[in-house]
Amino acid sequence: MANLKEIRNRIASVSSTMQITSAMKMVSAAKLKKAQDAITAMRPYASKLTELLQSLSASLEGDSGSVYATEREVKKVLFVPMTSNRGLCGGFNANIIKASLAAAQAYSSKEVYFFTIGKKGNDIIKKSQEVVENHNEIYDNLTFDNVAALADKLMELYAEGTYDKIVLIYNHFKNAANQVVLQEQFLPIVQQETTESNGPATDYIFEPSKKEIVETLIPKSLKTQLYKAVRDSFASEHGARMTAMHKATDNATELRNQLKLTYNKARQAAITNEILEIVGGAEALNG
Repeated sequence: MANLKEIRNRIASVSSTMQITSAMKMVSAAKLKKAQDAITAMRPYASKLTELLQSLSASLEGDSGSVYATEREVKKVLFVPMTSNRGLCGGFNANIIKASLAAAQAYSSKEVYFFTIGKKGNDIIKKSQEVVENHNEIYDNLTFDNVAALADKLMELYAEGTYDKIVLIYNHFKNAANQVVLQEQFLPIVQQETTESNGPATDYIFEPSKKEIVETLIPKSLKTQLYKAVRDSFASEHGARMTAMHKATDNATELRNQLKLTYNKARQAAITNEILEIVGGAEALNG
């Protein structure tokens, strides 16, 4: 059995760790509330805009202005995995990295490249895959304008023919304890399909001309789509970290209680031994 000093040191260490995990949990909970409100408010707008974009791209088939909706033979694929810059968030980063490497394996017959967002994903993926760009700074000031700059870069790469398909990989925020890994095609635009079950696509009246809408609405819609994905990932990160730190705090509390019980037992045993030694010595003197 460890001596009393060692147990006291372990209790102090566990208590210190518990204070850190508890503080991190509270910080993530505060940030999660703001991030959750932002993504919840944004989803209906982004969803309707995507629906309109898909309908528009379907009606522009063959039009010269629909460069972002034009599908071509896939030879080069660009994946955009979104992870965090910091750890201690459970399986948040590991799930994205695992999904990214699995996606690369699925396209093993093609040329696969990565455009990473977040330090953790970049550090692992670059060991086995080719990372063309990495953007850790996006989380330092997460605004629409900063994300729009990345979207412009991705759209330019696709329009120039550098890549034939661009796919986003990110965690979809469901709740604080549950995040779902999604693979979402960014470019080319997924056109709305008409089936017997969902009926014909909505027939919009376009004003101004379709060409002007292509030049303005589609780029804005793609920027919104990327911003929503980054916001989703950001909220998922804080939800995952809050959950992980909550569990870590509970585990530290349980371990501390066990150590205190062990300490008390050891201290009691030491006191009992001292009493026995005293009684034994007194009996020896009397004898």
